[in-house]
Amino acid sequence: MPQQSNAVKNTIYFNGNVYTVDGTDWDQTPKEAIVVQDGKVAFVGSNQDALEYVNCESSVLDLDGATVLPGFHDVHIHPLEASSRVGSTCKLTSDTDPELMKDIFKTCAPRQIGTEWVLGGGHSITSILDHIEKGGRPPREIIDEVLPDVPVVMLEETSHSVWVNSEALRRANITKWTPVRPGGVIMREEGTGEPNGILLEDEGVSIMEFAMKPTPELEELNYEGLIDGLWYLNENGITSVSDARVYWGRGNDKTWERVCKEGKLTVRASLALWAYPQKDDSQQIEALKDMFSNENPNCFLRKNQIKVYIDGLLDSTTAAMEEPYVKNLHLPGISDNRGLNIFDQPRLAKYVKELQNFDNNKGYDFLVHAIGDRGVHQALNAFDESWISAGTRHRMTHLEQVKPKDFDRFQKLNVIADFQVAGNFTKPSTRDHIESLVGKDRAHDFIPLRSVYHTNAHVTLSSDWDVSTINPFVGIQNAISRGHQSVNVKDAVEMYTINAAFAMRQEHVVGSLATGKDADLVVIDTDIMDQNNEDVIHKTRVLQTVLAGEEVYSTEGQNLVNDVTCEVFENRAENCQDGHYCYTNP
Repeated sequence: MPQQSNAVKNTIYFNGNVYTVDGTDWDQTPKEAIVVQDGKVAFVGSNQDALEYVNCESSVLDLDGATVLPGFHDVHIHPLEASSRVGSTCKLTSDTDPELMKDIFKTCAPRQIGTEWVLGGGHSITSILDHIEKGGRPPREIIDEVLPDVPVVMLEETSHSVWVNSEALRRANITKWTPVRPGGVIMREEGTGEPNGILLEDEGVSIMEFAMKPTPELEELNYEGLIDGLWYLNENGITSVSDARVYWGRGNDKTWERVCKEGKLTVRASLALWAYPQKDDSQQIEALKDMFSNENPNCFLRKNQIKVYIDGLLDSTTAAMEEPYVKNLHLPGISDNRGLNIFDQPRLAKYVKELQNFDNNKGYDFLVHAIGDRGVHQALNAFDESWISAGTRHRMTHLEQVKPKDFDRFQKLNVIADFQVAGNFTKPSTRDHIESLVGKDRAHDFIPLRSVYHTNAHVTLSSDWDVSTINPFVGIQNAISRGHQSVNVKDAVEMYTINAAFAMRQEHVVGSLATGKDADLVVIDTDIMDQNNEDVIHKTRVLQTVLAGEEVYSTEGQNLVNDVTCEVFENRAENCQDGHYCYTNP
């Protein structure tokens, strides 16, 4: 038994269901105990064997039947954008008639901080398009009626379009004479050609650059919001993220660096730097090379991914499809009704070739937004064209429409397939809406999770928060409830842990609870691997989240273990000079 002089500080969790997500049958053989020491997993096994690690510096936690899993990864999430206090003063509601939002606009302008632009959002592009289709007045006029003299820009809930007033259009120099530009759509009034106040895809991003030009006040709002967002990540058991669109032109990467420098980063974070569609390629590629960073001495922060959009959304008919949409919005510049490219195939291939390997083996992994079947096919072609080795870990995200001919290309090209199924709009029960856009046949395999996974492709699940809920247990619940496109619970857990760790190039460090790995773990109140609990996975509650052995979240109200249980451990530490305590999770 260790004496006080050679005691090693550690934390011993016992009486639980510890799933290591290590090996092939981890779901069949949960362990009872896990020991965390020096930030790493020192032991996983039985309660009896865990006793050997008890010493005078031990903290002992009785899991009381709770479950332990590796910390969750979310490889497509927007923590800064979702949490930022910029624009939070003007919160619109989804699926509400735009005409009914005038009262909200009346209260927004006086409260805006850090910019003369009025910022906000949260509305649905579907409600805007329905308003236009029913003959409603131009959306810009709704805002003009209340706020005619200040520029207003509202970001819709998926961030793929904005709703602006006339003053915002004036400041961005967008008129009836503004030509069609690749990657974006300026929606116009029928007959006059005047912009109606709705800007899709890159046209929306471009005007946001005007509105969110960095200022000290905006930086502080972003910083405060990100701190809040990190707590929310940990509350949901998330210990690793890929921020899937970092607007470096707005200084968003600097906000992450500040949080890191101040010791407040409570996740492992890989930043996916945004490739701006309207920037000069040569200049942008060189700028991105200069920003690359695969390690940080202060925290778990890396700038080692690039985010590219190859197409848009199904709802706005801007996702690139091989065949025309059933619904036709008659968007300017899209004569064939098959969506658009934001980056086209040759341009994507150019960026991948230039940035996946440079300057003595530095290199970015690419995260490509691809929703339509034509966009998916083109992105795969670009990766095929620029393929250099099996060592790349590029991934494609969303993948809502994929042709069967492309199912096995992810595995063949070593491209990771990242799906989101946590949102209500992704459920099979919403298929009628998808059918109204692309027809019954194409809606049948909306988000072909199982079809791609069964080709032995490397598959991950993520949230795209705040488009969908951040909660990984909702994602797991929905992944096993997709009818013919379902996977099982074990598969879904691996997609959120070890598979996602592979996507972030850290599977050798985290993603499973193997001995010697960093101790990133989550304690939950439900054994989600028990088949009897399959219908209640989404109700799972996180009790504790640990990053590299340090607690970053826990529920309140930990209590001492009952005297009988605690006595077993006290007897192991009988030579300790000070009182020794053990605790239970609530």
